[in-house]
Amino acid sequence: MISHIYGEIAHRGESFVVIDVGGIGYQVNVTQPALAELGDRKEKVKLYTHLQVREDALMLYGFTSPSELEMFKLLISVTRVGPQIALNILSQIRIEELAAAIINEDEKVLTRISGVGPKNAKRLILELRDKMKKKMEGVVLAGVSSANYDAVSALVSLGFTQREAKEAVDAVAAGLKEPTVQALVKAALARLKER
Repeated sequence: MISHIYGEIAHRGESFVVIDVGGIGYQVNVTQPALAELGDRKEKVKLYTHLQVREDALMLYGFTSPSELEMFKLLISVTRVGPQIALNILSQIRIEELAAAIINEDEKVLTRISGVGPKNAKRLILELRDKMKKKMEGVVLAGVSSANYDAVSALVSLGFTQREAKEAVDAVAAGLKEPTVQALVKAALARLKER
């Protein structure tokens, strides 16, 4: 098992990077946020990895933090959720928000992720809710306040993407004296209209 990889980025693709380690290039599939975070770095990078062994291929998946890798492993443990779907999910939603959606049984947030239909959303909630409560207890409480979470959910139900809604709510939350759900939604909508 390859638990991490450390080297220079030799090449970037749409959903992968090639890491040069001692003259050998390892193709590592990464999330879109990880690809953006790695950017045009010239120094060596470290990715925490998961090796998927199939009959016809060996696939390496890389993450910039151990918590992302842990979430990936949780996602692929769900029935009918493979590595590509898990990578897609982690590309579109932060792990704290995903954990909050699963713990709060919020199917709307999950079905807004492309590639996750109602059946997969139910399956994610059913199979991961209890595990998520144990693993993400402190992170969720620290990362997502209930008013912020409800405001993001409201914006998602209005048709905004999870990422757009979260960024808008986070941006306006600090400026509000009383960040109620209604105030957050109103301010976030005004911000989103400016775009």
